[in-house]
Amino acid sequence: MRKLAAALAGWTPENRPHDPLALLEAGWPEIVGAEVARNSHPSRIVEGTLLVITRSSAWSNQLSFLGDHVRRAVAARLPKAGVDRLRFRVGRVPELSGPPATRARARSRRPAAERPATLSPAAALTRFRQDVEARQHSRREAGWNECAACGALEVATPGEWCAACAAKRASARAEATARLLFEAPWLGYGGTASLVKGLQLEEYERIRTGLLKHWWGKLAHARAAKQLSRDRSERVVASAYVLLQSKLPPEEIMPATVRGILGDELHEMLYGKPAPEGGAVKSQKRRE
Repeated sequence: MRKLAAALAGWTPENRPHDPLALLEAGWPEIVGAEVARNSHPSRIVEGTLLVITRSSAWSNQLSFLGDHVRRAVAARLPKAGVDRLRFRVGRVPELSGPPATRARARSRRPAAERPATLSPAAALTRFRQDVEARQHSRREAGWNECAACGALEVATPGEWCAACAAKRASARAEATARLLFEAPWLGYGGTASLVKGLQLEEYERIRTGLLKHWWGKLAHARAAKQLSRDRSERVVASAYVLLQSKLPPEEIMPATVRGILGDELHEMLYGKPAPEGGAVKSQKRRE
């Protein structure tokens, strides 16, 4: 029989362990408070919008007043989830579940005498607002500072960005860099950095390497299939690939350079076989 430690060493939860929504569901009571969590439920994340199901329109209306607090709390816990907006809809809210030990610890932290249960959405949201204000006061007392972008008390040094805003800025910077590398690959790091604020050489090279790998995969697929796509987008990709791979100015790219980088087979698929020497003259004589 295997030892318990050995058996658990390779085990991972099967219930969407890396799904941001699953992590959000698990931490929902900590984000909005137990009372609000009993009457709302994070349902799905679509294009940066978190859909929250509530028990009634009253809960939706009341919870929307604290949307910024909820969004910041979600972003602080799951910056890579990319939640920028909240949307509320009335529906069926599942009952909170958890192992008995977890429920017992929650009860011990919040005795019924100190935090009586409420059924009113307004009262529950008032409690949540008070909890948020208390946490903010505590963080200010502990020396936390506001994020330079969103104002959340999430950073230790004035002027810095919180993890959520930093991740969002990095994503936007990477997207802008990738677009320039495709549309104007001849700019190089200097030209690209002048247009993308905050871009560092290491980040530029990482994006460049990733794009080259992705583009070569597309070109290799066409070579293996021995045909181009209908829109012949491989030619545009090949042009950007050659410029980015060679790091040469466009005026210095010669046919031999292109053939050397792409290989004979791809070069002929994209641009055709070169005409034999004197072929054009012989063709002209035949037409005469």
